[in-house]
Amino acid sequence: MKRDEGRGRIAVVTGGASGIGLATASVLIERGWRVVISDINAKANQESAAKIGAESVPFDVTDEHATETAFADIEARLGPIEALFANAGVIQSGGRAENLPLAEFDKVIAANLRGVYVSCLAAGKRMTKRGRGGIVITGSVTASRTAPLHAYAPSKAAAVHMAACLAADWGRSGVRVNAVSPGYVGTPPVLANIERGTRDPKLLIEGSALGRMVDPEEIGRGVAFLLSDDASAITGINLPIDAGWLASSHLTTYGGVPPAR
Repeated sequence: MKRDEGRGRIAVVTGGASGIGLATASVLIERGWRVVISDINAKANQESAAKIGAESVPFDVTDEHATETAFADIEARLGPIEALFANAGVIQSGGRAENLPLAEFDKVIAANLRGVYVSCLAAGKRMTKRGRGGIVITGSVTASRTAPLHAYAPSKAAAVHMAACLAADWGRSGVRVNAVSPGYVGTPPVLANIERGTRDPKLLIEGSALGRMVDPEEIGRGVAFLLSDDASAITGINLPIDAGWLASSHLTTYGGVPPAR
């Protein structure tokens, strides 16, 4: 049965053409939101929007002018933006710090930190004027643990902290801001790496309490909750959605996660 949490209110999902963004957009639509998805790839964005019944407004979150223009256009055509899932970002190949080109470092920071901030400002300044709204930022479990991702992990740690900073700044104006931190999620890039043999699925799941990866839709359900009225008193938090990886990964020093009883 369709839930009507959104009641036709408008939600924008950046990075919405695939993976976590697309899965979240689908969940929000199922729960009664009118969803706009954005992606830097206009063709993919249009195709994905058509598949799930979303509006397509492609733009590059690293371009503040394009982002501001897109948000103004959405509100002029569709109405006030009540929710934002600031999910657009880029991934990074792992390795030693000294082997990471600064150009790649700058690209990751530009999308995962600056781009998130630009998107949040475009939505938040409109929300604060109206006295209502909700924002969720995509973090990562690498925001809380070390990883050989010397641009990506710091960018996600900063994005998680940004959610808390904005929550404190905008709370009295009726705007809630939270973060979610996905663990190892079965997104197309991860599954492709497993298929190519460049990632070992056993290593991705053995440290998690539940002994499995996370489905993209499970991230979407967490985001939908944080944007819903059921979370009306929740702001400034970071919600890990990681199958218990943060809780259990350290157990390798004690012989691993205990097996099923």
